[in-house]
Amino acid sequence: MLVKGPAKFPNGYNEIARFDDKEQNSLMDFGILSLGAGESFSEGQSLERAYLLINGELTFSWDGNSSTVSRRNCFDDPPFVLHVPKDVNVVIDAVSDCEIAVTRTENDRNFASRLYTAEECEDEMRGAGTMRETSTRIVRTVFDYSNAPYSNLVIGEVIGFPGRWSSYPPHYHPQPEIYFYRFLPEGGFGYAELNDDLVKTRHNSTVFIVDSETHPQVTAPGYAMWYLWVIRHIDGNPYTVPVFLPEHLWVRDPDAEIWPAEA
Repeated sequence: MLVKGPAKFPNGYNEIARFDDKEQNSLMDFGILSLGAGESFSEGQSLERAYLLINGELTFSWDGNSSTVSRRNCFDDPPFVLHVPKDVNVVIDAVSDCEIAVTRTENDRNFASRLYTAEECEDEMRGAGTMRETSTRIVRTVFDYSNAPYSNLVIGEVIGFPGRWSSYPPHYHPQPEIYFYRFLPEGGFGYAELNDDLVKTRHNSTVFIVDSETHPQVTAPGYAMWYLWVIRHIDGNPYTVPVFLPEHLWVRDPDAEIWPAEA
């Protein structure tokens, strides 16, 4: 399912998904919080939450802690992400105009709140050295089951280079996932596969992956594509690794013979 977003989100919280929506069935709240300089937002919900700074400068306040962080844009800089358990009050004070991706879900476990810094979310050049670099992309994993097993979420970012593929080879997993897109320049586009269906993605599009669909992505030449990915663990079946379609795994071999022999 594809949700096409506006050219620009109005100030305030812009809801895209709800954890209890039976049609989307993502098991997550998801939305974009847009704040102007000097504006504030606060909430203390009975849900686990992650606040990922897309761009701008702000001050996070939580649990008696406070930290001012900034990000020029989501392409050139890694993110800052505040992750809190249920019932923790969070205050966000915008120093400049800023946008924050907000993800919430049910989780009765208690855990220590944590601010993940840009230094902890380093660029990983995934796919490098294979497929003649046609699927080389930047992956930034903020937290997953390996470093936050108490969470019901997995959160990260991908940057697709112009004309290249990402989330490739084709893979799937039973846990629901949301992709949220930005393009550089903003008039760019790409395509997302959902099994045998194809959807065109644009700036501020959202794609719901909820039925174990394969979901490779491709970016149009001339345009860079950033997408935030959030996965919701299934009770008793947390996300750890995807399932790749075996017929396409051969492309990951650095010595794979790809036509033409010289390119």
